[in-house]
Amino acid sequence: MTEVLAVEVTELVKTYRRAPGAGPARPRYLRAGMPEPPTGPTGPATPRRPATPRRRGGSRAREHAPDQAAKRDADLRDATEIRAVDGLSLSVSVGSVTAVLGPNGAGKTTTIEICEGFRVADGGEVRVLGLDPVRDAAALRPRVGVMLQAGGMYPGARAGEMLRLIAAHHAHPLDTGVLMERLGLAEVAGTPFRRLSGGQQQRLSLAMAVVGRPELLFLDEPTAGLDVQGRRDTWELVEELKLSGVTVVLTTHAMDEAERLSDQVVIVNRGQVVAAGSPAELTRGGAEGQLRFRAPTGLDVARLLLALPDGTTGWEGPPGHYLVQGTVDPQLLAAVTAWCAGNGVLAEDLRVEQRTLEDVFLDLTGTELEP
Repeated sequence: MTEVLAVEVTELVKTYRRAPGAGPARPRYLRAGMPEPPTGPTGPATPRRPATPRRRGGSRAREHAPDQAAKRDADLRDATEIRAVDGLSLSVSVGSVTAVLGPNGAGKTTTIEICEGFRVADGGEVRVLGLDPVRDAAALRPRVGVMLQAGGMYPGARAGEMLRLIAAHHAHPLDTGVLMERLGLAEVAGTPFRRLSGGQQQRLSLAMAVVGRPELLFLDEPTAGLDVQGRRDTWELVEELKLSGVTVVLTTHAMDEAERLSDQVVIVNRGQVVAAGSPAELTRGGAEGQLRFRAPTGLDVARLLLALPDGTTGWEGPPGHYLVQGTVDPQLLAAVTAWCAGNGVLAEDLRVEQRTLEDVFLDLTGTELEP
């Protein structure tokens, strides 16, 4: 049976040209149907200065045009090309939860923004729900929910107003009052966005992403800044969405979040996918596990290892505590317990330990996942 894909990215390429000393990019206001909020103070308009009379022979802009053109040419020559995404391929199955992990600058955010239709790729192919995220943006917008880590809000608008505004853009939105209650926002429905705490702003952003009943949901750091209860509420909501058939793609810096929620984890480094699979597959595949147990001191570990597969190691330390390291599978476990039973030894507190997702991440990227 052919697997149905919600997102399919093939050989994606994105290159940026950054001029020396270039400042930060202008913020994007990406909510559907929302104009940019005003950047200046509200109130009476500031009187305009009288226009400068035009001089004969052209404006000042024309006089300086050659100098400006020369400066632009120099900036382009000195610009640095940055390959943010370099032949990246990944796929997301319908109804699954996929976590995209990577160190800062790995290309994961650029990849997600291309899938969301907010950036245009330089090469490769992207299909979201079978459509092109840029060319078919109007058709995808009602079907896709996006939670941004920042931006897309009117700072002076009340929380309840913001959510109702987004709900009004959808044909069959969720009940905004119930959703506010579900995410612990009912008591701050009348509070302006700028006066909400960081955690409350995150919850409101999540509510705005799901209120339209999306088929596909992109979540950018959904639990950043949340307290323990807020994280638990968010995790439970994501699990409920999955059970209802919603496909979720999330970026996170929390390994426990990725391990709990994800059917698939995709690790990105230097613009490429370096590993993909379920959390169990990534922590098991190619990894040495550890089998620990307690028994009387002084067992002949060398004889134990003779009964185990080649490449298995083991030792005692501290006294009475034994560790066997190798490919931990049912056969190894049976061999250890059989050897102990044959020597009249009871293996107590037997535990199987394997690498964590964080261990795998460190091995593949050489860096810790910074918050």
